[in-house]
Amino acid sequence: MNIGRSLLLWASKNEWMKSNVPKFKFVRRAVKKFMPGEDVKDAIDAARKLSGKNIPTTFTYLGENITNLSEAENVKEHYLHLLDRINEENLDVEISLKLTQLGFDISFDKTLEFFEQIARKAADYNNNVFIDIEDSSYVDKTIEFYRKIKEKNDNVGLCLQAYLYRTMKDIEEMLQIKPWIRLVKGAYNEPETVAFKNKKDVDKNFYKLSEYLLEQTKEKGLRVAYATHDTALHERIKAAAEQKGLSKNQLEFQMLYGIKTNEQYKLAEAGYNIRVLISYGNAWYPWYMRRLAERPANVLFVLKNIFRK
Repeated sequence: MNIGRSLLLWASKNEWMKSNVPKFKFVRRAVKKFMPGEDVKDAIDAARKLSGKNIPTTFTYLGENITNLSEAENVKEHYLHLLDRINEENLDVEISLKLTQLGFDISFDKTLEFFEQIARKAADYNNNVFIDIEDSSYVDKTIEFYRKIKEKNDNVGLCLQAYLYRTMKDIEEMLQIKPWIRLVKGAYNEPETVAFKNKKDVDKNFYKLSEYLLEQTKEKGLRVAYATHDTALHERIKAAAEQKGLSKNQLEFQMLYGIKTNEQYKLAEAGYNIRVLISYGNAWYPWYMRRLAERPANVLFVLKNIFRK
């Protein structure tokens, strides 16, 4: 693995840096590349602008690994109010959240209870919820949770990571529950025993998984979101979809707010489904460091901001 990426991923878990780095003004300026602001209003304003470009969005309220259930209950209430607000604003905005933000480290059953309340309210508004996958130590437990939640809630999707060796098997074993899947490359510091370390290998596996998922979309009507900013992969996936006889409307890409915005516009203008993930909240430090670790260009952006007046 690239040394710079390893350092950034280490920094994402460092408690001293987590407490102190967000205080620096240049960091707070630079983080705006990836998020419009810390408040719900900032996210809604950004979603409204993207809506004008025919681009729907997904909101995620940043946070993870909470340490008590009262925090988890507060997060649950936040998402319930958020769903009300999205409905009031009449915007096409789905939501996505980490299970450790709802108490997954503390209680599987309580997390299930809280999540079910969110999923049911989303269904009342004809809306959807995605589960953000976390590091590999959570995957078995998260898939178990997803199977459980899908028994009563059809409007829930799951994020899976292409850099894990196991992902093809996980997809195959979930087909009987007709999962919704958001496929990402992966953003955690994983050991070689569980994950591809070389970017070329990750890209190769992402495409291999994509080909398989395109087939499942064709045969079973599976909803799949290809969540990558890699335009070369976009082109390969588009070509493979066309070869399999899938229409543009059966293909969905997802990208992060502020990254390759012009590409997002082009996909929408060309008639592809493109949804943009907007993050907000003050617990942005670990998430931000993982975003920097994904691409060297992101670090260069921050360095430029250090010297900006």
